[in-house]
Amino acid sequence: MAFFNPGFKSPDNRNDRVPPGQSVVRNWPVLTYGPTQKIDTKAWELEIDGEVNKPVKLTWEQFNALPKTTKETDIHCVTRWSKLGMKWEGVSIDTLIEQAGGLTDKAHHLIASCYGGYSTNLPVEDITKEQALVATHADDEPLEPEHGGPARLFVPHLYFWKSAKYVNKLTFTERDHPGFWEMYGYHNYGDPWREQRYDTDV
Repeated sequence: MAFFNPGFKSPDNRNDRVPPGQSVVRNWPVLTYGPTQKIDTKAWELEIDGEVNKPVKLTWEQFNALPKTTKETDIHCVTRWSKLGMKWEGVSIDTLIEQAGGLTDKAHHLIASCYGGYSTNLPVEDITKEQALVATHADDEPLEPEHGGPARLFVPHLYFWKSAKYVNKLTFTERDHPGFWEMYGYHNYGDPWREQRYDTDV
């Protein structure tokens, strides 16, 4: 499946693709909490648990046998850079939920956990309906480790820290639980069009 998004519009329907306070870059800056993870795909697993009907663990081979989704869109980092017109490929969160037998009625939030101890939190409504991937490729190339490879969460309509690198676990919960940066003062949601960088932002 392929989806094209020419850039998320601002809430007041401006045609500008660049949220307020952002500058467009041509390169792709590398920002990572802690050391770059070197993950062997032979040992890589993705666990899906919590408020799902059939918790499951997928190996790299099982994950890559699933249908792929391509998204063309822009990314916006909380550190005020935006990169436009990128092509991303991976497995949609909807497909992964299907592998776990679907969500229970109590599944309202997602906690994404990662190799290296990082985590982030998202509402289920922001990662379903083909809005998010576990991505393995960007601009037709496998993700390099410094950019979160072999697989990272990809949620392009929120600030890029929500697209957690080195993802290895998706836990669906009834209640929200702040992730790593959210506990250290970043905004709980992270909408770039509303400049929700810090917990003091509306």
